[in-house]
Parts: sequence; C-alpha cells; structure tokens
Amino acid sequence: MNPLTSIKGTIITGFILAGILIFGAGMSGFNALNLEVWLHVLAGVIWIGLLYYFNFVQVPGVGAALADANNGGPGPAAINKYIAPKALLWFRMAAAVTWLTGVAALESHPSTSAMAAFTLQAGSQVIGIGAWLGTIMLFNVWVLIWPNQQKILGLKEATADEIAKAKFVALMASRTNTVLSIPMLLCMIGFGHGLVI
Repeated sequence: MNPLTSIKGTIITGFILAGILIFGAGMSGFNALNLEVWLHVLAGVIWIGLLYYFNFVQVPGVGAALADANNGGPGPAAINKYIAPKALLWFRMAAAVTWLTGVAALESHPSTSAMAAFTLQAGSQVIGIGAWLGTIMLFNVWVLIWPNQQKILGLKEATADEIAKAKFVALMASRTNTVLSIPMLLCMIGFGHGLVI
C-alpha cells in the first residue's frame, strides 16, 4: 500500500520520517520548545502558503473564470464549490494552530514569554511585533475573511449587495494579511537570529 496515494497517508509519512530523524538519527537537544517551534513553523507554512495561493492564484483564477464564462467557459463554479471550502478549512485551522503553537513556544522560550512579547518588553520587541502582526492576521481570518467567504460561497444566505460587500471585505482583509505577512515573517525569523530593536 502506497501512503502517498492519500493526503492522510502523506502527512503521516512525513511525521514518521521526522520522528526517525529526531529519534533514530540522534538529534540531540530536540525538546518541547523545539517541538512547539517546529509545529508553529509547519502550521505557519500551511497558513501563509494558502494565503499566498488565495491572493496570487485563486482570486485571479476566479476572475479569469468569470470572464471566460461569458464566452462559454466553465466559470468559477468548480473552484467555489469544491476547492475554496476545503482550502478555507485548512486556512482557518492552520491560522489557529499557528497562533496557539506560537504562544506555547513563547511560554517555553528561555529568554522571553508570551506576556513579555505581547507587552513589547526589552529583548522581546521583535518577536512581540511579530506576535501582534500574527494576532491581527488571525483576527482577519476568523472575523473578516471567513464570515464573508461563507456569503460569497453560498454557505450562508446573503443578498447580491451583501455578497458584493463581502467580496470587498474578504479581499481587503486577505490583502492586508498578505502585506502583514512580510514584516511578520521578518520578525519571526529575526528573533531567532538576533534581530533586535
């Protein structure tokens, strides 16, 4: 049986290989903090990867599909019915897991804490700015993007005017997250490599 024939098998195989590296190859010093940071980065890659997919691929693709529908093309129905809901589920869950594992990693860190980061205490300003940017992005996902996407995708009843407004709000929140992701990633990486304010 080939584990790569399913998403679940693929993910499990990746975790098994990571476990082999940690335990089998003798990676010394891999402790709880490393696990939290590793899970934070893994979830963050999924979250930001999907954010970039939505902004760089899906939104322009739906626009092109809408234009093509007027010429007898298939239109955006397949994207909106089959791809977007599943992508948005992964997007929301990855955002939540990224934020939660980030806070857990801050609490386990030897030189800072979540409180120190979120209150921008000395030595924690860089990671704190990154944590605040991530928190704003999480808010945008759950409070602005998801409720409006439900209207756009027909998962929640809405009038044509409400859908038009929802498209604008969701797009602006998503674009805001794309903008914020760049300095947020700088802060996250910078903290681990000695960037200080």
